[in-house]
Amino acid sequence: MSQNATGDSHVRLLGAVAGMGSGLTKVAVGHGFDTIKTRMQCAAPGTYQGAFDIFKHIVRNEGPLALYKGATPPAVGWAAIDSVLLGSLHNYRLILFRQGMTEPAPQTGAPRLTLLGHGIAGLFAGCTSAVIATPVELLKVKLQLQSQRAVTERRFSGPVHCLREVIRVQGVLGLWSGFSGTVASRVNFFWMFLSFEFFMRGFSKLAGTPFEVNVGLANFLSGGFGAFSYWIMAIPADNIKNRMMAFPYPDPYPAAISKGTIQVPSFSRTAREIFAREGYTGFFRGLGPSLLRAFPVNASALFVYEGIMRVMGAEKTRQ
Repeated sequence: MSQNATGDSHVRLLGAVAGMGSGLTKVAVGHGFDTIKTRMQCAAPGTYQGAFDIFKHIVRNEGPLALYKGATPPAVGWAAIDSVLLGSLHNYRLILFRQGMTEPAPQTGAPRLTLLGHGIAGLFAGCTSAVIATPVELLKVKLQLQSQRAVTERRFSGPVHCLREVIRVQGVLGLWSGFSGTVASRVNFFWMFLSFEFFMRGFSKLAGTPFEVNVGLANFLSGGFGAFSYWIMAIPADNIKNRMMAFPYPDPYPAAISKGTIQVPSFSRTAREIFAREGYTGFFRGLGPSLLRAFPVNASALFVYEGIMRVMGAEKTRQ
């Protein structure tokens, strides 16, 4: 990270711009996997025989495009979410760098942010982005769980209708149902961005050898491998979050006019219910689809993010 970069105020906005590109990439590459994961996590035990069984049910009963149910909120929202996530990540890195969480780079001796610093920046960025991520994911989850083929048979005709119904039944704060689960899930960006930097440093050591890779490919591979660490650590909280957001699924969302008809269970209560019904394995439902989705989605997203940052001449986090 260069001293000039830390002094340029315009640089602070570049992470947010690059994050928008990352968010749109995630939707295009990974939403189908996410739909399968959500149904696996929220359906009653025994409903499906696995991820491929869910895939077959969706395609056979609802059509291939049903894999992209609920894609509109993230198509709009994930650009904003990743703009906040990666924009704040960029700024937290700058703050930690200025606070002295640095070490000399092996070859140049120039200061660079420590691995722990990258992890802490990821943790703070994950918590910051939870505010905007929760409503987007809430709408996505509710739309993904609608298994009816015909739109007229669904409880929610689309994201705008779903938004209105949640507000009508639960009030505006109902859009933040599962917020505690979102935070608990997103603190694990600590592991993702620590791992990302770890792998980037590993690839840099291959320079000058027959195994040398260019920076773009290193970004792609490091993003994919880093995503594995994120999901392995985050999947228990993700299960709790999605079941909180899906509530009262599998019962239908109420059509009552009066507010306050839904009392969403707390994070701790949801966790206890999962353990009581399914044991520890219940917290790892959907891990398979998450890992299948993780590499292409996050590898592509971080490839786009880091590429945009380089093109725009933003600060570097490594030497």
